[in-house]
Amino acid sequence: MKTLYSQAESNIRKTFLLIFVFLVLIILIGWILSYVFDNSGILIFAVIFSVLTSFFSYWYSDKVVLSLTNSKPIEKKDNPELYRLVENLCITSGLPLPKIYVLGESQPNAFATGRNEKKAVIALSSGLLQKLDRAELEGVVAHELSHIKNKDMLIQTIAVTLTGVIALVSHFFLRFGMFGGFSKRRQSKGNALIMVLGLVAVILAPIAASLLKLAVSRKREFLADASGALLTRYPDGLIRALEKISSDETPLKKANNSTAHLFICSPFKGEQKKSWFTKLFLTHPPTKERIKALKGLKI
Repeated sequence: MKTLYSQAESNIRKTFLLIFVFLVLIILIGWILSYVFDNSGILIFAVIFSVLTSFFSYWYSDKVVLSLTNSKPIEKKDNPELYRLVENLCITSGLPLPKIYVLGESQPNAFATGRNEKKAVIALSSGLLQKLDRAELEGVVAHELSHIKNKDMLIQTIAVTLTGVIALVSHFFLRFGMFGGFSKRRQSKGNALIMVLGLVAVILAPIAASLLKLAVSRKREFLADASGALLTRYPDGLIRALEKISSDETPLKKANNSTAHLFICSPFKGEQKKSWFTKLFLTHPPTKERIKALKGLKI
């Protein structure tokens, strides 16, 4: 039990450390813009625009995701056994009962969405309901409820917002720079080096931000695994579920990059076999690493 709590706390600290790095990147780009353009107006506009856009996306994120995945709501009469399973886990975790949706997909997979506990949704594919036994299904549901309990949707929104700010500000910098937007006062030879370094930083910043966003996503998966195992008191159920889901080669018809990070396992098959460099850009940690972490838990 102590080991599990320690791992969860460590993942939370690392997540907020990554978000802090995001903020440092934004401040750095802001300073570069203010120096080169000698005008902070562009930065203010970019930040306000990005925050408003991200706020709108967060407020309606559940509707957008459910539409993109073609998920349909079900009632208790449609699958009473599934409802009882979710209800029991919600009582144990202290969560209100989320809305339950089903994806008409043969690939076994699942995700959670919604802006808070009261507006939460869990979606399970029909393939998941058909191919997993009760203990495995319970492990998957506990994992998704843990995402809700841990407020992962909020954290992911913060990460996406900050990434959007960095990408948009970088775009403004490059666009205005190419069309002669640099301040003449800043174009002296003495400032040439800092302008070149600034240009390099702005080009690389969106890539770094994307990597940090993906790292946040991977950390939250480890935390949801640990929290889910604590909720069910039976890590083997989730371990078997992860093995089945990751080994199933059935394609997900509605898979896309916008929603891939929400699923319990990547909907794009074959990614776990790629090089270490490619793994930096994956939304999920390798399943073998997740299973190893679950086997190491002491509950």
